[in-house]
Amino acid sequence: IRHHQEIHVVMGNEACDLDSTVSALALAYFLAQSSPAARATFVPVLNIPRADFALRTETTFLLRDRGIPAASLIFRDEIDLRGLHHAGLLSLTLVDHHVLPGADAALEEAVVEVLDHRPLEQERAPPCRVTVEPVGSCATLVTERIAQGPPGLLDRTTATLLHGTILLDCINLSPAAGKVTPRDVACVALLEERFPELPPRDSVFGALQAAKFDVTGLTTEQMLRKDLKVISSDELALAISGIYVDLEMFLLRPGLLQDLEAFCQARGYVGLVAMTVSFNERHEP
Repeated sequence: IRHHQEIHVVMGNEACDLDSTVSALALAYFLAQSSPAARATFVPVLNIPRADFALRTETTFLLRDRGIPAASLIFRDEIDLRGLHHAGLLSLTLVDHHVLPGADAALEEAVVEVLDHRPLEQERAPPCRVTVEPVGSCATLVTERIAQGPPGLLDRTTATLLHGTILLDCINLSPAAGKVTPRDVACVALLEERFPELPPRDSVFGALQAAKFDVTGLTTEQMLRKDLKVISSDELALAISGIYVDLEMFLLRPGLLQDLEAFCQARGYVGLVAMTVSFNERHEP
């Protein structure tokens, strides 16, 4: 803001799953490379606090695998979007969502483009560019956008991120899962054609599916927050956490009772229900 630098933020939704993250990273990179003499700096923003990033285990796995350090990422609590907008310096592209939450209503007029694969809930007037298509993964729409752009801008790292994201989102392109569309299949094929060295689909999907539920290295507090639902009334709040380890392993964690008590006290929960989750041979919960 002090330097009056225009910032074009590309931001996913508040769930900040792999699709939102990779769509934001890939599209921001593409826009930065393809926009001629751009006055703005293109910045992908992950729409969660940095402290929550460790909970997105499939995302941390894929980015780490591609050599992208977490220190290079920008999170929602590290950029003042409202301040930039108030200064007239913000343009905002939304990926993997197209409706801002009420807390961000002030940013609506900064939105210049949306790419989403959910049903359209909110019309946007020109000049806002709207791409809302019923595909299995928003990364498919980003892949199509990059493929339609200047040649040579799709590098192996971006292709690997998009390839893995579409496969995970579309359950390894399985028709039985009911998510995949012909456009998702076409984009995976396009990425594999341009980069034949991409790993086999089954191994990519298997690794990401396993990483999605891998809580190795997480603290007890992080494990409880990874899959947390809260049931609340006017006076009481009850936490329900999905725990992705065996019950025996969970109960043997050092200092568990103290951690559980601290977790509830810090958030005002009257109680906590911890539900362990088992997996089949395909590592599906």
